[in-house]
Parts: sequence; structure tokens; C-alpha cells
Amino acid sequence: MNTRSMILVAMFAAITAVMAQISIPIPFSPVPITMQVFAVCLAAGILGARLAATSMVVYTLLGIAGVPVFAQGKAGLPVVLGPTGGYIWGFIIAAFVMGAIVDRVKHPGYKTMLLAMMVGLVIIYTTGTIQLAKIVGLGPVEAIAAGVGWFLPLDVVKIFLAAGIGYSVRNALIRSGYLVQESK
Repeated sequence: MNTRSMILVAMFAAITAVMAQISIPIPFSPVPITMQVFAVCLAAGILGARLAATSMVVYTLLGIAGVPVFAQGKAGLPVVLGPTGGYIWGFIIAAFVMGAIVDRVKHPGYKTMLLAMMVGLVIIYTTGTIQLAKIVGLGPVEAIAAGVGWFLPLDVVKIFLAAGIGYSVRNALIRSGYLVQESK
């Protein structure tokens, strides 16, 4: 990994950590409303599969190591093993898959970004809801209500914004030579 890639990975791990602190607890769910999904989508749209997933791994490892980067300033292994941990694991998987979709297109447009981010959101919700259900002991309908229902409308807005921003920033970075496109 070259210096530019390390800077981009660190920057998106930091952006995700900052976006996690924009956190609104809701009374009926252990999952707060945050801006993490927005950050993960931006990372994938801008960086592509390898660097985006690496940035989410760095973010997760920082949190496990005790740096308070998770929502509401939380940190430690219990967070990633707790009710909200499935979302964090999902960030890594989703970042890779979204980035891979973007990387497969020579000049990914807004629609490609949006499609990738919709797929990523499904991955994040799936991993998050499964772990939430297992840890809290919820049935499928209850888990979906507590882990997806109230978050979906805002997350849809986030992915529409992230697709537009990601498209613009990725193309600017590629044109400037700062980011090398890894498409096939």
C-alpha cells in the first residue's frame, strides 16, 4: 500500500469515527441513529473495494483497541460483540461489496454508485439485524422493526447524497491522479 492509499484509508476511518459521534439514541432500540452508513458509502464510492474495506477494518480495530470511535463514544470488543456489533461488521463487508461494484465499471456514474450503495445498505441491515436479534433475543419481525424500520427513510436519503458526493469526489481524485481507479 502506498502513502496515498494509507492517507485515504486513515482519512475514511477518521470520517467514520466522526460520523459515529453524530448519534441520536432512540428509546425503543439499542441502535442509535448515526451518520456511519453515510461514511461507509462515501468510502466505498470514492475508494473502491480494497481501500474502503481496509478503512472500515482500521475503524473497527481502533474501536476494539479502546479508542472511542463507535457511536456515542463507545469502544472495546464488547461493542462489536454486542447488539450493535453486526452493523460494524457489516460496514466492512458492505464497503468491500459496494466498492467492488463501483470498481467493475470503467467510469462509474451516479446510478452505479446508487445501486452499489443500495446493495451495501442491505448488507449492513442484514448483518446488523441478525446480531441484534441474537444478542437481544428478538424475533425476526421485532428485530427488523428495531434495527431497520425507523432507520430506513433517513438511510435512503444518506445513500442518495453519498452517491452524488462519491461520484463527484472519486472522479476529481482520478482526474487529479491522486486516486488510481482499480476497475477491470
